[in-house]
This record gives sequence, C-alpha cells and structure tokens, in this order.
Amino acid sequence: MPLAKKSSEKSAVKIRIIIADTTLTATLENTQAARDFVTLLPLDLTLADYNCTEKIADLPAKLSHKDAPEGYTPKVGDIAYFAPWGNLAFFYHNFGYSRGLIRLGQIDGSVDALMGDSDIKVRIEQAQNSDDSE
Repeated sequence: MPLAKKSSEKSAVKIRIIIADTTLTATLENTQAARDFVTLLPLDLTLADYNCTEKIADLPAKLSHKDAPEGYTPKVGDIAYFAPWGNLAFFYHNFGYSRGLIRLGQIDGSVDALMGDSDIKVRIEQAQNSDDSE
C-alpha cells in the first residue's frame, strides 16, 4: 500500500504571532495541551512582561495538562502554558526549571519583537500547513 500521507502532519502545526508589522512563526508540539491551544485560535491578547524573562497573558480557557511532565526548564523562544495560573508564556530569555510549566512549542527564529518591558498587543492564529504564503 502506498504511504501517500505522512503521520507527521498533526505533529507540525504552525502558528503566526503577529505583533504590529512583525510576524513570528512557531511550531507547536503534538501534545494535548498544544492541541487544546489551537482550538482557542485566533486569539487577540495583550502580553505583559514578567520577570524580564517572558511575555505572558491569560488564556480564555484552561488547557489540558493530562500526560504532561511535572515541569520543565524553558529556553529562549519557547511557548509554554503555566497550568497553575492558566496563562500563556513566550520566553525571550532562558529560565530555570518551573513546576507546572508545559511546553507548547517553539518560535522559529528571532524573538527580538518580544523583548522589552512594555506590554505588546498580539494576534495569534493558525498558519497554513503548506509553503503557500498569501
């Protein structure tokens, strides 16, 4: 039987993070929490700076943390969900191990647009899973 479709289709969900005239792309993991996040898209959020390390915003609904690790150590570019608070986090600096933090994915490229202590208005939407750019 031909293997026309790859099972990796669902593991490579792409999103766009639009900040004014800048668009960041990111790849989400194939986890229940990341799949729950995709169901909330598109989202318009105001990201607040937290600890000079990350930008955070409350989500309109809780994400599943079923089968998620107890915590992890985030690095630059990580997109995460902090289960105890129910918020989304975009890391622009590395940080230490955090219990309750669930990695959702990774920004593909520079995170410079997230840096600084001011609030940032963003739109997060699912990207096309192809090379089309319309």
